[in-house]
Amino acid sequence: MCGTVEFTMDKNQIDQRILEIESAMSAPDFWSDKNQAQALIRELQELKDAKDGVGKYDKGNAVMTIFSGAGGDDAEDFSRMLLYMYIKYIENKGWAYALLHDNQNDNGGYRNVTIEIDGKNVYGTLKHESGVHRLVRQSPFNSKGQRHTSFSMVEVIPKFENSKDFEIPEDEIEIEFTKAGGPGGQNVNKRETAVRAVHLPTKLSVVIATERSQAQNRQKAVELLRGKIFKALEEKRIEKQESMYISKTMEIEWGNQIRSYVLHPYKMVKDHRTGVETSQAEKVLEDGELDEFIEAEKELE
Repeated sequence: MCGTVEFTMDKNQIDQRILEIESAMSAPDFWSDKNQAQALIRELQELKDAKDGVGKYDKGNAVMTIFSGAGGDDAEDFSRMLLYMYIKYIENKGWAYALLHDNQNDNGGYRNVTIEIDGKNVYGTLKHESGVHRLVRQSPFNSKGQRHTSFSMVEVIPKFENSKDFEIPEDEIEIEFTKAGGPGGQNVNKRETAVRAVHLPTKLSVVIATERSQAQNRQKAVELLRGKIFKALEEKRIEKQESMYISKTMEIEWGNQIRSYVLHPYKMVKDHRTGVETSQAEKVLEDGELDEFIEAEKELE
């Protein structure tokens, strides 16, 4: 047995498998089959990471999508605020990011937006940001400046560098080609380069329109789809083992939020999972100061 560590292995099984591999490594003919030896070494590292609480993809890159929920223009503006907050956090960490897809409204807000994030330990750092985020403020889109509550959902999935990491049968994927356009129906004459990939069994889907060709967009879309499916399977594993599952199909509305950002009548950012809160709301939203929240969530793993 060699290869990818199964998520269903418990601590005793991990310890036993580590002993098996270490015993095999001490054999005089261990390097007689170079490919098998390297696979076992990779598996050993994965097992040790799993034992230490480090997931298989935690050390790698990630893809983040922000979806607007209840709240209309305010929610789409909140998605813009979250995007800029995470971009600032990314820059603070010395990571890099690239826009993969965006659906922007005429006010500069986002119905949804997807970015790819590259750096050390990106997925392991950001994976707990997945969930519903809630904003309370005086609405800039209401002439009376009334207090308004809006919601956005953040989804973080691992970026698969190798298609063999997580394969999907070709007959389970449906590919659609559409025109790549901008806000307000701009660029309607663009060639049909945007790609929408749908995983038929789960109905999960992604849209990519940033690459130069259909083939490149298709490749990127399938890559992201693998990440979405992996995330869904991982959430089911958590639900089964720890009863902590937050459904991907949950309503992006009141009662489901993992974190609240309050700008009126007082200022506060509070994470509802850990209880961590701060009155320095601007430092969180504008300066991307998220370390306190992220580190507290990691401690619950």
